[in-house]
This record gives sequence, C-alpha cells and structure tokens, in this order.
Amino acid sequence: MEERPHKHVDESRFTLSALMGPQDANAHGNVHGGVIMKMADEAGALVAMRHARLPVVTVAIDSMTFMEPILLGHLVLCNAELTYVGRTSMEVRVEVITENPLLGDSKVTNIAYLVYVALGPDGHPAVVPGLIYETPEQRRRAEEAEQRQAYRKQQRARENRVKV
Repeated sequence: MEERPHKHVDESRFTLSALMGPQDANAHGNVHGGVIMKMADEAGALVAMRHARLPVVTVAIDSMTFMEPILLGHLVLCNAELTYVGRTSMEVRVEVITENPLLGDSKVTNIAYLVYVALGPDGHPAVVPGLIYETPEQRRRAEEAEQRQAYRKQQRARENRVKV
C-alpha cells in the first residue's frame, strides 16, 4: 500500500471576508441566509482545494443555524479549517463572524461543517494527503468529525435502502 503524504491543519486554513451591501440583504436590512451559505461553501472549498491541490465538490453541508442576524453594512468573515481527512473526502469547519466596522464589535453567527471530495483528472474521487493534528483542540475536533462522518455514512446507507 502506497504511503500518502500528510499536511498540517495550518497549511490550508483560510478566511473569506466581504462587506455586506444592499444586494445581500432583504428589506429589513438582514443579510439573506443563502449569501452566508454561499460564502461558507466557498471558504470551505478553498481550504479543501489548498489541502488536496485538486478540484473539489461539495458532498454535504451539516445544518447551519443562524444564532445572530447579520446586518447590511457589516463585515462577514468565514474562518475555515480542516477538521478531518478521509481517503478522498475532507471535512471543513467554517465559523461565520459578523463585525460592525464602525464599532469594532464582532460575534459568531454560525458554525457549519462541510464535506468535500477531491476529484482527479478523470473526474473520479482522488486520494488526498492525510492530516496532522498538533493541538488538543485539533485532535478533539477530529474525533468529533469522525463521529459525524460515521453518522453521515449511516444516513446514506439508510437512504439507499429506502429508495424505490
């Protein structure tokens, strides 16, 4: 069996940020949830591509609960980092933060976990580098990610049995 290379979590970490304008908000001045979901997916995909150095596709987005509103004129930051790497798949944790640039206050509005699969030149899943966990927090997140991945596989198997 061929030994695959391993990379550190820090090597692919990424922050995507954008100032929320009128095109991003509803009539009440709240940013549309879909805008935030798109940003989270883009940040997660960039982390996965940096790690794999291959194109990736999104295969799962765990629930995204909006804990705080994001307002027109506020800055949104999507801090993304790998939590777990399988053979061809990667889980990315995306923490969404809103910041009022006039006051300087910020708060976490969402945390989401997204799963990506790397694609090789043939368009099929490709093996990705392993992941090196250096801190207790990274190891804890990896253990939690393994549990989420096992649950996703269980759900997928259940859905396949129910198809008609």
